[in-house]
Amino acid sequence: MTLLVASKLTAAAFKPYGAVIAPETARRRQVINSGTTVRFDEACAVDVDGGAVLSIFRGQPFQPPHLIAMLERHPRGSQAFVPLDAAAPYLVVAARAGDDGAPLAPECFYVDDGSGVQYARNVWHHPLLALGTGPSDFLVVDRASDAEGPNLEETVIPERRLAFPPPH
Repeated sequence: MTLLVASKLTAAAFKPYGAVIAPETARRRQVINSGTTVRFDEACAVDVDGGAVLSIFRGQPFQPPHLIAMLERHPRGSQAFVPLDAAAPYLVVAARAGDDGAPLAPECFYVDDGSGVQYARNVWHHPLLALGTGPSDFLVVDRASDAEGPNLEETVIPERRLAFPPPH
């Protein structure tokens, strides 16, 4: 079994897989509502065939021994996850596709600062990996429906044990 060590999520490290969603990644900052609100525009672009929807996913905490044995990808659109509780840590596991479309070695990122992630089309990733002691809610921006064909592929990978820093 291979050990997969999580590193801290940064926009530069995650760029091969998509985008980090945080105020710092927004293309434009604008003060609105008579100065009471700062709007951070274009933290990432939504890339889907057809329409996009906003959903809430409630992830149960991932329990030890933290094993990863499968990945999924979405060929018809990007998929974004933003935690609704900035204090709720989670893991991100993503892998690029090789020339044959199969996933290459995955990377793991630890997120504990409220940042979200957007997986680009066709980026292999593990489903939601909430940590902590209770369920965690995420706002998800995803493709609206499978009317134009399926938007989910899954594959089995050699099992990996996760190692990540403890919450602060």
